[in-house]
Amino acid sequence: MIDHTYVDHVLVLSVRVVPRASKTEVVGEFNQALRVRLAAAPVDGAANDELVHLIARTFKVSRSSVAIVRGSNSRSKQVRVDGPDQAVLKKFGML
Repeated sequence: MIDHTYVDHVLVLSVRVVPRASKTEVVGEFNQALRVRLAAAPVDGAANDELVHLIARTFKVSRSSVAIVRGSNSRSKQVRVDGPDQAVLKKFGML
């Protein structure tokens, strides 16, 4: 199960990032974190920007509703999502 908290329509979840992958995608669960592969390299924040874009698209929110809370320079991160789609939360087993 993915390590997360969901209170007052705000989701905070653990994410494990694999930069320089062949394509950008959500892979599944890895060590209680959502595993994400990113095509971007971890240079000048490009991977973090791509992560925010992917999480926003996955949870059906705007990019401004997604923020990296912890781990901006690490592969293990905590990401906050404001107002995520309920169907997506059910899909990932977070409800």
